[in-house]
Amino acid sequence: MGLGLLVGLLAGLVVFVGVPDWAVSLGGAGLGPTSTPAPAPVVGAPAPDFALSDLDGGEVRLTDLQGQVVLINFWATWCGPCRLEMPAIEAEYQARKAQGFAVLAVDLDESADDVAAFVDELDLTFPVLLDPGARVFDLYRVRGYPTSFFVNRDGMIDRQHVGYMNTGQLTAYLDQLGLGE
Repeated sequence: MGLGLLVGLLAGLVVFVGVPDWAVSLGGAGLGPTSTPAPAPVVGAPAPDFALSDLDGGEVRLTDLQGQVVLINFWATWCGPCRLEMPAIEAEYQARKAQGFAVLAVDLDESADDVAAFVDELDLTFPVLLDPGARVFDLYRVRGYPTSFFVNRDGMIDRQHVGYMNTGQLTAYLDQLGLGE
């Protein structure tokens, strides 16, 4: 039983952190790919850069927003908690965008038509990005929906919030990042 627990813990570490450097230097020793994936994003580390298409086909790159506070919100149209928090995100975006607040709402591998219908229904005005193949979801190691990363003006991850984020939480996070109304 102890061996099974150890194997499970090691497998979990590989999923969240990647194959350790020592295993790669041994030629992988049958443990997986010969290159180590990027480490999971953590608070205090630089936010991994990405570029995705918006609903109009334009490219949006995270590093183009350096100098702003960025909320990267990972979501899906079928996610109930995602739908519940979107109006609060939209309200804060409208209230604080002039202060340097940006939102990147990254949808989980759904059709552009489904995403556009959702955006129209909720009257969202911030950039909504399509992530075909869930490449950026994987880059950020998203395991639950919604998941939000707050990136400070220097491009560093300031905080991560997994699950539904209510208006009070969102307001407090933005205030702490220097975006007081």
